[in-house]
Amino acid sequence: MRIIPELKEGTHRAKASGTLPNGKPVVVNADGTVSVVSSTSVSSAIGSETVYETGQTTWQAAAYDSSSNKVVFAYSDGGNSGHGTAVVGTVSGTSISFGSPVVFNSASIYYVTATFDSNENKVVIAYYDNATAGKGTAVVGNVSGTSISFGTPVVFEAGGTIYTAATFDSSNNKVVIAYRDAGNSNYGTAVVGTVSGTSISFGSPVVFESARSDHVGITFDSLNNKVVVAYNDNGNSQKGTAVVGTVSGTSISFGSAVVYDSSATNIYNIPAYDSVSNKVVIAYNSYSGGYQGSAIVGTVSGTSISFGSKTVFNANQSDYLRIVYNSAANKVVIVYSDAGNSSYLTLQEGEISGTTVSFGSDTILDSTGASNYTSMAYDMNEKVSVVSYAPVASTNKGTAIVRQTAYTSTNLTSENYIGISTGGTYADGSSATVDIIGSLSTNQSGLTAGQSYYVQTDGTIGETAADPSVFAGTAISATSLVVKT
Repeated sequence: MRIIPELKEGTHRAKASGTLPNGKPVVVNADGTVSVVSSTSVSSAIGSETVYETGQTTWQAAAYDSSSNKVVFAYSDGGNSGHGTAVVGTVSGTSISFGSPVVFNSASIYYVTATFDSNENKVVIAYYDNATAGKGTAVVGNVSGTSISFGTPVVFEAGGTIYTAATFDSSNNKVVIAYRDAGNSNYGTAVVGTVSGTSISFGSPVVFESARSDHVGITFDSLNNKVVVAYNDNGNSQKGTAVVGTVSGTSISFGSAVVYDSSATNIYNIPAYDSVSNKVVIAYNSYSGGYQGSAIVGTVSGTSISFGSKTVFNANQSDYLRIVYNSAANKVVIVYSDAGNSSYLTLQEGEISGTTVSFGSDTILDSTGASNYTSMAYDMNEKVSVVSYAPVASTNKGTAIVRQTAYTSTNLTSENYIGISTGGTYADGSSATVDIIGSLSTNQSGLTAGQSYYVQTDGTIGETAADPSVFAGTAISATSLVVKT
């Protein structure tokens, strides 16, 4: 009969799930078993086109509902007099299926935007309501199963709202909508919304640019708890410009505007936030280069933002630009219509290093002909980008396609690391011993005393934080590590 020794202080014994080598980082599983940290490569892939609206589909917007793990597309339905319509998509791998479209505004709409309020678990859609001479209007949607229901639309701006863009400030649990206010000299303006159930209320609009502001985009920087608005400043020769906003209660204040591209830009200023590098990336088409597709990295500090040098990801005219951040692959994903290649629906994936972003080769998503009115959301459950567009070859029917960006999957999270295996190699199903927090792991090699070490996704430890960043411990000698103090 095998006698199991008593546990020493600072250790934990649990059933091994899989082989557990000696001296390796260990994670605890949901069932209480323990495993070595491991990773698996997931290859890039593209799904098949799926039509969700048979009528002409324009002014598309997309949002991901992280509560129900659904994608919501909002759009103007040309097959139904341009009425504001939304549809719920369910992603599985690289496939997507849809419920029935639901009308949220029985009149034509333009300049549609959408965001998800993760506090109330609701989708907020804002738009230009043609039935009211373009008043800025917002409506709250509640996803249930494969359908969506709506509250009563609320006007947030009595003047015409053009180039409407929305984001969610998760630090203040507020929706922020930025736009060009046609009722106030076309000034760049923003307003803060508070969602309660399926209702939304607004504070007073605040001007962020006292000049005509075109092609407005917005994102939220969750490290600094700031919103970043990008736009064309017509009061400054249409230069690409950005400004940082701070939400307080039901209002918002702004720092000084910063030019990110001194050449005139014309169409699209679409920002996204990279939550690993803590940077804002703006995708735009640069007038000085024949509207070539460009991207630039911004760093928020206080109420200002600074920029690195721009990177051109497509030398041709790039239209209908959209950008999301893929947290699984740690890349920004940009989709656009490539005017230099028959306006095919095309995708680029970029990775940030410091204040620059680099890109790989083009990926064509649809080569049937020109594509219009794109929108895109990142499905964090399936770890894919979901693109909505209107292919000309199919009379601009509302169409969606799913892109799987290559990434490395790991069983390591920011919370499940518990320590280092000790006492030898353990077979699957056997009782394993782990040096846990505060104990001393003495079965290491090649360490530097006084150096912090981090768990790597391949099951080793190293001096550089991985993604997710998990602190393994501090070395006190070449062979000893104080676990996760």
